[in-house]
Amino acid sequence: MSDSCNVTTTRTIPGMSCQGCVKRMREALQGVDPNAEVIGTPSEHRLEVVSTLTDAELDQRLTEAGYPPAEAARQPETAASADIENVASDHAQSQGKKQRLAISGMTCASCVNSVQKALERTEGVDTASVNFGTHSAQVFGSADTQALIAAVEAIGYGAQPIVDMREAEHSRAEQDAKTYRRRLRGSMISLALALPLMLSMLFFHPHPVGLGRLYWLVIGLLTLGIMAFPGRHFFVNAWKSIKHHQANMDTLVAMGTGTAWLYSMAVVLFAPWLPEVAQGIYFEASAMVIGLILLGNAMELRARGRTSDALKRLLDLQSRTARVIRDGHEQEIEIDAVRAGDQVRVRPGERLPVDGEVTEGQSHIDESMLTGEPLPVAKHSGDEVSAGTVNGRGGLVYRATRVGADTRLGQITEQVASAQNSRPPIGELADQVSSVFVPAVMIIAVLTALVWFNLGPAPQVIHMLVTATTVLIIACPCALGLATPISTMIGVGKAAEHGVLVRNGEALQTASKLTTLVVDKTGTLTQGKPSVTDAQLFGVEQSTVLALVHALERGSEHPLAAALMSYADEHHAEPVEIHHFDSVTGGGVKAQTPDGKALLLGNARLLSDAGVDLKAGEEQARALEEQARTLVYLAVDGKLAALFGVSDPLRHDTVAAIKRLQKDGLTIVMLTGDNEHTAKAIAQEVGIDEYRAGLLPEDKHAEIERRQQAGEIVGMVGDGINDAPALARANVGFAIGQGTDVAIESAGITLMRGSLHGVASAIEISRATLRNIKQNLVGAFGYNLLCIPIAAGVLYPLTGTLLSPMIAGAAMSLSSITVVSNANRLRLWQSPSQEDAA
Repeated sequence: MSDSCNVTTTRTIPGMSCQGCVKRMREALQGVDPNAEVIGTPSEHRLEVVSTLTDAELDQRLTEAGYPPAEAARQPETAASADIENVASDHAQSQGKKQRLAISGMTCASCVNSVQKALERTEGVDTASVNFGTHSAQVFGSADTQALIAAVEAIGYGAQPIVDMREAEHSRAEQDAKTYRRRLRGSMISLALALPLMLSMLFFHPHPVGLGRLYWLVIGLLTLGIMAFPGRHFFVNAWKSIKHHQANMDTLVAMGTGTAWLYSMAVVLFAPWLPEVAQGIYFEASAMVIGLILLGNAMELRARGRTSDALKRLLDLQSRTARVIRDGHEQEIEIDAVRAGDQVRVRPGERLPVDGEVTEGQSHIDESMLTGEPLPVAKHSGDEVSAGTVNGRGGLVYRATRVGADTRLGQITEQVASAQNSRPPIGELADQVSSVFVPAVMIIAVLTALVWFNLGPAPQVIHMLVTATTVLIIACPCALGLATPISTMIGVGKAAEHGVLVRNGEALQTASKLTTLVVDKTGTLTQGKPSVTDAQLFGVEQSTVLALVHALERGSEHPLAAALMSYADEHHAEPVEIHHFDSVTGGGVKAQTPDGKALLLGNARLLSDAGVDLKAGEEQARALEEQARTLVYLAVDGKLAALFGVSDPLRHDTVAAIKRLQKDGLTIVMLTGDNEHTAKAIAQEVGIDEYRAGLLPEDKHAEIERRQQAGEIVGMVGDGINDAPALARANVGFAIGQGTDVAIESAGITLMRGSLHGVASAIEISRATLRNIKQNLVGAFGYNLLCIPIAAGVLYPLTGTLLSPMIAGAAMSLSSITVVSNANRLRLWQSPSQEDAA
């Protein structure tokens, strides 16, 4: 490591797609330089690093972590290289493009593993994830779509690109419905033969000689018909897998039922030459196993169809047409034909097709489907409206600003779909096991057969056949494959229903383990709509002061700036000309008048650091602080000119939300840049014991880092640009959806509403989801660990009997159904009422 001082370096990272990537890069760099500061902007694939590492060391560590920098990003950052940086950014965007594929032919976790490996081996793929629950794949990178499809088809599966998610979801639902009916019909046909045959064996079981031989030959041919038609896909898929040197659940079923049928048919054909103890016939077992597994498949499909309800509801919010006004003519066109800038007319009761800004009319818009807010919101000329919301009784004309996938609804739908396809780290063990599960079961079946043949009691051949077949049939990789993705899908969907957008499975898992929640004050605990309540002037005319304030604060997104601007507008202030404007993070702004006088507008620290004497306003400041007012000072030419008291009322549900979070076992800490007196008053009012005031953004970042080093798992809630570093540093960042894009991009979870109840819901849903996943994994692993030895005959010395292949088939189907049914319990999760939380 270099011994030089800290250096700020910027890299373009094509493979960076979320804050989870940033976190992994940060951990890799801090493993070498513990004091390194790493801030990433995934939307721009931009990484800023402050550390003592040399360029070569930095690039090496990033590459080892799986995030190699783009070559163009290593150019010196000078004004002359601006074009190079733009090219690098464009290159990064193309490298990190997302593609979705619908995958057909997957039947278990081993299939998922095979498809994922095939995609990851394709040239140009950065990362790939395959979801067994939705039978889809999500691929990041520059790979050609046809190359991805070819890679999947080369291993015996099918793939189609997903262009329209709504159409793809509709097609998948239709296909699942067809498959459900086919499986159910096949099950009924199989059981129609197997059940009477099994019952008849209690009274009539002829030896395979004479007419008995003919009887069993007919039964064998009927069973073959069941295997060739209702059970055909088991054997076709097994053959495809074998041709590609793979094995999956179909391989186990085909081997188990096929072995039982072949042995039984051999007995029928060669019975006169076989000893009586070897004349066991198991046609009914093959038919019964196929029937029960098909029935299980059908029930699993039906249960699985409900897991994507949340995504379907979001997709259903998207209009198919829009009524636009072009060249003075009103016409209804396809939604894909709407362009930004079009004038869109919405009649009473209609759903808005795209995002935009109202130009004519007024109405109340129901936004509950996006934000969860129950009351309609009044909209007038100049107000923003969102696609998917429902117009009230008034008519509106608005200018389209965002269309297609760029609308707020489109982005929400995209994020929910992406999160549902991601996998929490807890599922990695199941993935690793599933990759070797089927071959391992086949080896266990062979070993079981050898042990019974060589060491078992007579009749050895029968015992060998029953145990080996039962082992093959009872093993269930399906349950392993469904354990994690089904629960993740439902958990993410349930969170979306409560106005919480989870970026990925990693954020979902980490949120369940939080011990500490750090909250900002402005816009998080408070409404974020402050207003100026007091103004003290010190020897300067009000008109002059407000003109300067107007000039200094216009264009700022900070809530305090909006309050000062509103106050200046109320007093009809006209902005004056200023020069050399500069924003001071965590302090305020500074500039100069045309005649060179220094202007400072911000907190006390900004002015004090510049040498401004604040004694003239001490008494007024103290009085305002006792009233929990936020103070904003204005200095002109090194002298205090004005003092403003700004009040930002608490959100109506902040106290109840804080109590609910504390009831969930979280330590709540308030970090604010406001003064000590105001911070103390707010903390006492809402019931927060720990708070720190007067902090800069880097101080919040450092405080979170300190708590993490002490072993705490920290979440951060914020809404402003100044919160972005802390949101990125936290184990999980919660961004207020009404906040800035920078804050939202830095967070792992986005709240569509400003209420902290959304944070509580997110944490509670994540805990419920992780608990559900653990139950599924324990059930899936426990089932296989318990049932495979029983199928192999370990209980025979105690019971004197072996497990029937028919019971094995029923148990295997039941294990998958149990996992899916348990996951569906998450759909019943309800947020505790605010009264209960209080």
